Amino acid sequence: MDMQTERILLVDDEMRIRSLLKLYLSKDHYVIDEAADGLEAIRKISENDYHLVLLDVMLPGLNGFEVCKAVREFKQTPIMMLTAYGDEFGKIKGFEAGADDYVTKPFSPREVVLRVKAMLNRTAWMDPDFSPPRLSNKVVLPYLTIEPGARRVLVKGTELRLTMKEFELLYFLARHPGKAYTREELLREVWRSETVRKGEDRTVDTHVKRIREKLNAAEPEAAKMIYTVWGLGYSLRPPMEDNSTVRLLST
Repeated sequence: MDMQTERILLVDDEMRIRSLLKLYLSKDHYVIDEAADGLEAIRKISENDYHLVLLDVMLPGLNGFEVCKAVREFKQTPIMMLTAYGDEFGKIKGFEAGADDYVTKPFSPREVVLRVKAMLNRTAWMDPDFSPPRLSNKVVLPYLTIEPGARRVLVKGTELRLTMKEFELLYFLARHPGKAYTREELLREVWRSETVRKGEDRTVDTHVKRIREKLNAAEPEAAKMIYTVWGLGYSLRPPMEDNSTVRLLST
């Protein structure tokens, strides 16, 4: 993918912050669009295909949480929230709205650029010009098929809309059926967190809850495969604990 085609929408009501981040991101050849409020952000996201949205929480009119939730009704564009909330509640609220990552203010512009690069690398599959690898491990479960090459989840043949992190979490659990993982292990494996800060384990709970809700709406039996292992974490278990019903296929 040509880096110069990667478009980012920067949403913040403070021109000083927009100018600073645009300066740093433009050095890496990203194409930057700007929006100063929530309504303008929703309009631009609906009219354009962005590779990433950097979204401030404290916006005039619609706040960042409301914008994120509205966008998730029609697009799965990766969203990184810029938030002054350092507490657990603010982070969880952002993930519940559909955010994929967050940066807490005050932040280093260099840190933002590095996190933007990491997220764009993980979401390259969302670019229409991206060609997925020819070989990929497809997971076939009762009620559920996961195609990592296309980043697609099918529930009884119908595609399920998941955010980037929801997909990665479900795929990781599905590739290790029957094995229970702690929240800390999932943060390291799926979120690639080197250290787990206080309250971050709730991030896993929030994503599992959203995956279950989406699976349940499509097929209740599929949702039942994600088990809560009390005092530990989570596990994906095929019906009747029969792990032989899971197939990993090279396609």
